[in-house]
Amino acid sequence: MQPAAASHRHQTERPSPVSAEGRSAHAESSLHGTERAADKDAQLTRELQQLQARDREVRSHEMAHLAAAGNYATSGASFTYSRGPDGKLYAVAGEVGIDISQVPGDPQATLEKAATIRRAALAPSNPSAQDRQVAAQAARMTMEAHAELQRAGHSDQQTRDYQEVEQFTDEEEPQQRLSTHA
Repeated sequence: MQPAAASHRHQTERPSPVSAEGRSAHAESSLHGTERAADKDAQLTRELQQLQARDREVRSHEMAHLAAAGNYATSGASFTYSRGPDGKLYAVAGEVGIDISQVPGDPQATLEKAATIRRAALAPSNPSAQDRQVAAQAARMTMEAHAELQRAGHSDQQTRDYQEVEQFTDEEEPQQRLSTHA
């Protein structure tokens, strides 16, 4: 009985023969695993690049609003963040508070304020829908201020002067919070 045990031990110590098909299947499985890992790495890299680009875009957008709003900004930029695959936070949306109230009893100052609000709303290269709504509110402020000036009996020349200023900035339209949303 002993020789059989030795024989059995000998067989288990020998590498078992693997067919060419078996080697090929193992190599192919390993190759697919490597491809999947590379695809996942590429996907994570793309996601990170997209988040970084969005962060730059959002920050630039909100800084354009702030720079143009001047004294009418009621807050600094605030951001909504998303955590990237690297664990860092990236700005994906933002907003700037802006005072869009009329200047009581001073339609001339309201005209000037409306022009500033409109410029602030449309300052970014790609204004959002909400930015355009703020620009529209500024346009309404302008019309109301012009009407108030007319009622108050101001000269037609003053009104024309302010219309020219508005025409210069009347390329786009404004709102209360200037936002960047995807």
